[in-house]
Amino acid sequence: MAQKALNSKAQGRDPLLDPLIERYLSGLRVERGLSINTIESYRRDLEKFQRYLEQHRRGVGDAIPPSLVTSFLASLRQQKLGPSSLARLVSTLRGWFRFLVRERIMAANPLSTLAVRRRAVLLPKTLTKQEIARLLERPASSSVEEQRDRAMLELLYASGLRVSELVGLDVSHLDLAGGFLRVVGKGAKERVVPMGQVAKELVTNYLVHVRPVLLRGRLSSTVFVSRRGRALTRQAVWKMLRQWARRASLKQPVSPHMLRHSFATHLLEGGADLRAVQMMLGHADITTTQIYTAVERSRLKQVHRLYFPRQRRRTMEGPES
Repeated sequence: MAQKALNSKAQGRDPLLDPLIERYLSGLRVERGLSINTIESYRRDLEKFQRYLEQHRRGVGDAIPPSLVTSFLASLRQQKLGPSSLARLVSTLRGWFRFLVRERIMAANPLSTLAVRRRAVLLPKTLTKQEIARLLERPASSSVEEQRDRAMLELLYASGLRVSELVGLDVSHLDLAGGFLRVVGKGAKERVVPMGQVAKELVTNYLVHVRPVLLRGRLSSTVFVSRRGRALTRQAVWKMLRQWARRASLKQPVSPHMLRHSFATHLLEGGADLRAVQMMLGHADITTTQIYTAVERSRLKQVHRLYFPRQRRRTMEGPES
């Protein structure tokens, strides 16, 4: 297998991805319903590993010593691969090796005895409730674009949507009477999320008075459309949000995902159940949602440090009598 890849490389052609890898990725797509982007990131990671094995005259199904995996990861660090990308690649390899062992192609998982340095957990960046209010309560002009953008931003925060979910929202996904929307998230998984009274009112106004002006008689099932009657791009939403943040005098750069992070953090600060927040965010694993409890604890420590009077022992005081 390895020799065949080496021969094709010697002939000036890039070796094709090993059929075993293609079989593994096809299984992931069917069994776990992963998105195309996620599958492609796994593919790129396994392509890197396959190329490294070929350089060492091994195939992906050969017995692989832990030392070879260690040297592979070390080579990526030398190439300045970021901690996040490196952590994802290790996760990809873990799943890949489990598959090979399960299929009895490999006798042992070379990562099972390998201590891999874990990446430091970075807390998600959020806006305070006051900053959210400054952003969302800034008066919109009478232009149809600003009326649309105001409704979009309110819905983005009120329902904790990803920007891809927002721009892909279909009119049939809205239940304005009940105040809910059906969201198609990663891996085509669906969830139902409340939208809140303010978002409901703004979206209703947009659908009745603004969207028809933007469409000008054209047909579209997409909720938020441009002047040309087309669905907005993620980049357009990013650009619009940055403009609104600047006008609201927010100092830090604001992204759509920061509104999603803020949605989750503010719910937990208000006493929401972690499992309910997980369902609203569409996280497959609750450990992903638990990162927001760390944000909440971090803010509590900051408040305590700022306002609690006895932060440090007073060295000027004598012993108690």
